[in-house]
Amino acid sequence: QVQLVESGGGLVQAGGSLRLSCAASGRTISNYKMSWYRQAPGKEREFVAVISRSGGVNYADSVKGRFTISRDNAENTVSLQMNNLKPEDTAIYYCNARPFVGNGDYWGQGTQVTVSS
Repeated sequence: QVQLVESGGGLVQAGGSLRLSCAASGRTISNYKMSWYRQAPGKEREFVAVISRSGGVNYADSVKGRFTISRDNAENTVSLQMNNLKPEDTAIYYCNARPFVGNGDYWGQGTQVTVSS
């Protein structure tokens, strides 16, 4: 089982940047597909970005060109660089891990991102 802890959230003005980090323990993330999701108040949790074992990435249309996901298997971390933030990016951001083989769906506790206009 893998444990995930997010950090890096905060309050930022529109147009600003934040870098979220997800530190994993218990298992090496090299065996997991790593993703970021977010949940805004009153809304469903939604997909933001994913990175595969080989480094292939995919993004939600709403964040393409502004967010960048990366992974450091040696440090067992996943990051989300968020640039040109908008008020609609305000949400709790969650790190997620799913194994490439077998079952499992692991979540961190989330980190709050608030973008003021």
